[in-house]
Amino acid sequence: MTHPCDLSIAEVGLALRRGALSAVELAQAHLDRIEHRNERLHAFIDLDPDDVLQQARAADVRLAAGDCDDLPLLGIPVALKDILDVAGRTTTCGSHAQAGHNATVDATVVQRIYESGVVFLGKVATYEFALTGPAFDQPNPPPRNPWNTGHITGGSSSGSAAAVAGGLVRCALGTDTGGSVRSPAAYCGIVGLKPTYERLSRQGVFPLSDSLDHVGPLAACVADAAYCFDAFSEPADAPPAAQWLGQGLAGLRLGYGRDWFAADAAVDPQAIVAIDAAVSQLSLLEARVETVELPDYDLFEAVGTIILQAEALAVHQTGLSTRPEHYGRAALRNLITGAALTPEHLSAARAMQQRLSADMDAILNRVDALITLTTLTPAPAFAAFTEGKPVWTPMRTFPFNLTGHPALTIPIGFSSGLPLGMQIIGKRNDEARICQIGHAFEQSTDHSVQKPVF
Repeated sequence: MTHPCDLSIAEVGLALRRGALSAVELAQAHLDRIEHRNERLHAFIDLDPDDVLQQARAADVRLAAGDCDDLPLLGIPVALKDILDVAGRTTTCGSHAQAGHNATVDATVVQRIYESGVVFLGKVATYEFALTGPAFDQPNPPPRNPWNTGHITGGSSSGSAAAVAGGLVRCALGTDTGGSVRSPAAYCGIVGLKPTYERLSRQGVFPLSDSLDHVGPLAACVADAAYCFDAFSEPADAPPAAQWLGQGLAGLRLGYGRDWFAADAAVDPQAIVAIDAAVSQLSLLEARVETVELPDYDLFEAVGTIILQAEALAVHQTGLSTRPEHYGRAALRNLITGAALTPEHLSAARAMQQRLSADMDAILNRVDALITLTTLTPAPAFAAFTEGKPVWTPMRTFPFNLTGHPALTIPIGFSSGLPLGMQIIGKRNDEARICQIGHAFEQSTDHSVQKPVF
């Protein structure tokens, strides 16, 4: 019999409604698995079993009363990155500088979660202020990659990725400013959805870079990500992300941005093999694939870095002035680089951001979606991060924080036993299309059903 934690959201929702499983049984199964696996993964940092079971009992009352027609996620556990405010709980943002910061009001997206009847399972770890790589001077140890605990999960939604990939929860919310939903999802062999800018509210989410921050789900499969997005997102004149799940790809035009990585010296050769095979599979599913030339990736990186560093410094200006000793070494070093930037630098970067966004819009007007790698390599080992030194992890995610387009990453294979990911990018508010494409690929391969061994 399949363990309750390993059932998809659709499967467990059906079991709850039929009475084959209670919300309390489901919640207890999650708590038991966390107890057995979290010591190895370091994903959950804030867990209140009594509160979890109380929420589950309330869900069972509603299920018994039939109060669930408009609540497909009723009774289903979800975890939150420790950068989202939950009233009565501490939001540490993975930093000693936030010690004792108890939230008094739920973040807007947390309100949506409670309204949907979800059981808030607990908070999962983040890299410090969503800024840095793994560090050991933070309040909690960095999460471990379930495929190989000697490797990182990627950041900054590190705990979200470890929790989902480790089978502790089917969906966890994260944040993504330069790839922080998509890169850990790719490194851990799960699904990550960065929605269109502001489709998931940022109110009550500790900011990193106001114009680049996105909130998005990390999930065990595309359908799980789509259902969670639909339940938690802000209303928009767009189809639900789950609307076209199960539909074929015949006639869809996909632009393959191979030039963004194929000649890069940093790319893992197995990643090229995997993405080429994935694109071939999309062709076999009757999508029309054509290579496209994308704007210079390095220009996106340069522009995005200026905006991120300038906005991040503004957020932390007071903290750096009054309690710099509470910041971790890597976070402090990262933040102070913004001090070298002038208003002219930021103004020029914002102008270039608009131009690059228009260029990407023009390309997406010619195709239904774009395809490229999510990261150029599998997850680095912790050994690379010695003495807190920065390590460059090559990704292809930053552009879509600048442009605000939705982007989905899904697993496509392995290199040296570690997962690789493919990124699918859509038009604004077209989460439904990229989820349709990702789901069709997922259903035609076995990548998403492969799980780490515990």
